[in-house]
Amino acid sequence: MSARGLKTNILIDLVLLLSASMLMINIVMVNVAGKDLLRAEIDKGFIFIEALAINLRPVLSRSDTTPDFDSTGIWLMMNRAGVSAVMAVEQSGRMIAFEGYDQQNANLLKVMVQRSIETGKPNIDFQGAAWGVLWKGSKNILVSSPFSFNGQAIGAAGVVLPLEDMYRIQLKGQKIFYVYFLINLVILTYLGFYRLHKVLVRPLLRLVSRTESFSDEDEFYFGLEKDGNEFNKLSKSLNQMLSRINRDKEQLQATIISLEEANRDLKKAQKETIRAEKLASVGRLSAGIAHEIGNPIGIVLGYFDLLKQKKIGDEQKKDFIRRAEGEVNRINTIIRQLLDFSRHSDEALGPLSVHKLIDDLQKLVAVQPLMADIDLKLLLAAEHDEIIADKDQLRQVLLNLLINASDAIASQDSIDGGKVTIKTENVSRPKTAKRGGGEQLKISVIDNGPGIEQDKLSDIFDPFYTTKDPGKGTGLGLSICFTIIEGFGGRITAENNPDRGTIISIYLPLMKSSNECEPGKLYE
Repeated sequence: MSARGLKTNILIDLVLLLSASMLMINIVMVNVAGKDLLRAEIDKGFIFIEALAINLRPVLSRSDTTPDFDSTGIWLMMNRAGVSAVMAVEQSGRMIAFEGYDQQNANLLKVMVQRSIETGKPNIDFQGAAWGVLWKGSKNILVSSPFSFNGQAIGAAGVVLPLEDMYRIQLKGQKIFYVYFLINLVILTYLGFYRLHKVLVRPLLRLVSRTESFSDEDEFYFGLEKDGNEFNKLSKSLNQMLSRINRDKEQLQATIISLEEANRDLKKAQKETIRAEKLASVGRLSAGIAHEIGNPIGIVLGYFDLLKQKKIGDEQKKDFIRRAEGEVNRINTIIRQLLDFSRHSDEALGPLSVHKLIDDLQKLVAVQPLMADIDLKLLLAAEHDEIIADKDQLRQVLLNLLINASDAIASQDSIDGGKVTIKTENVSRPKTAKRGGGEQLKISVIDNGPGIEQDKLSDIFDPFYTTKDPGKGTGLGLSICFTIIEGFGGRITAENNPDRGTIISIYLPLMKSSNECEPGKLYE
């Protein structure tokens, strides 16, 4: 929050609090004053009845059945007292007088006077509704009381007192209140804001200014306040916090450097592990290729022996030379494939056709003795097979899976015929919180070996875990495959085939087509 916003909020809060407090005090004062004025009106009514009784005693003391009195005096008393109606009734119930201009309350007043005669007690009642100062109040107040002469009850009287004059007095006081309300609000707001600005805003602004210009070289940057208040404690706490932050920052930098070195060592070790596993595969391939090369070399040597004979014609020599050249080319192709696989990779990711890679891999393993009795079948049904990956690493993954499949098939005592199928298809990727949906390439390597025990399926991608006999596997092949596939942004899973054997599935994100986005971009 800016300093201007803080000042504005303090000013608004002061105005609201002062206004609310003064208004609540006003409500209390209006309520108290209203009760006092109402009590005064009631007392005035009783005093008027007593005065009326004194004026009526000469009349009531005569034995005339129709007392005669001058109503002028009563009207004069009513005007001075602000009474709108008055009624006097003898003890016998005979009405002595009714004066006033409030005829609407005559019946109610008569009932109250009669009740006072019967009970010998005064009565108070309210009638009508009118707007007071802050809310609605009664329009009139009716008061009745008995009166006596020489200790003997001789009758009762009642009066109607309008309350408009009382409300006008209160409203006049309210006008004065609002004038002083505005004056006090301005003065108190100014004084309160000045004080709060001095004890709160200024020290806070100093702390903010020092924070914005903070430098790592400052050991104790926040100066202590003169007064030993909360800002003094805050300054001390901030200095301690900054000191701890500097220490933690140095430790963090040292930790980052250490982690970077460890990360480089891990990457180097990972590359060496992948290369070692790759060389192990190359060694196994080399043994098979050495055996495979022996046949065409023997054929070439045979053709050379035939060429040494003098009895053969030129056409036969040409035919022998052509056949020998074909065998040499066959040897060259086999060696070239092995060299391509064993060559060091710079791990450059780029567009790659998986179907072409699988075709090349089939030609590489076709001459291997480990695949001699195995029917390798390709079901490349994926419509889109282009991904972003490292060609050599993906070829190593697929070769490891083929070698594992052939070893699993060879581990069985008896089998009708080994079968390995490489299958591709396009599947939809489920939507997750981090990635949207999309199409991906699924590569499945399916064998008809003995399969893997169900409780061990979740462990086969762990480092150094192997189901092979001791000395026949390092336990790193599938772990390296898992690392490589995850590096491509994909995933690898294993499951048992319901019929027989194991299914290893690889899911890789497809490269988007050129009409959807830039070439080489992966589905996100």
